[in-house]
Amino acid sequence: MAIQEGAALPAATMHTMREGKPTPVTTDDLFANKKVVVFAVPGAFTPTCSMAHLPGYVVHSDAIKAKGVDSIVCLSVNDAFVMGAWGDNANAEELVMVGDGNGDFTRALGLEMDGSGFGLGTRSQRYAMIVDNGTVSKLAVEAPGKLEVSAAEAILEAL
Repeated sequence: MAIQEGAALPAATMHTMREGKPTPVTTDDLFANKKVVVFAVPGAFTPTCSMAHLPGYVVHSDAIKAKGVDSIVCLSVNDAFVMGAWGDNANAEELVMVGDGNGDFTRALGLEMDGSGFGLGTRSQRYAMIVDNGTVSKLAVEAPGKLEVSAAEAILEAL
């Protein structure tokens, strides 16, 4: 079962790129005492993710942060190297690009999907959430193949 609004995020360690190296980052590092927008994608460099989902958050990052958001986290079941390169390619310096390489956090949220039919293995569903001090205050999970409720514009409106 997927995490619900009002629930605390599970503890997990993921990775982000810092000074050219994959660096562990915990859910406490990302969410404790902060208001954070998280959006998750099935895969870095994939068409919808690269052409619409990530660019929307890059374009609207200032407006989102102006609503009291401390950080915007882009999450994928990819490694930190891939997430770092994708962020660099998309000029996403205002976002925190996080790799959940083993999918542990994604599974703990109950938001994994089977992408093996496309050669992707287990990945994250497409979703966005607003997290207040480690607690989910808004969760928007997309229907398969859609980008509507988790788009930057939808989350900006929800803020």
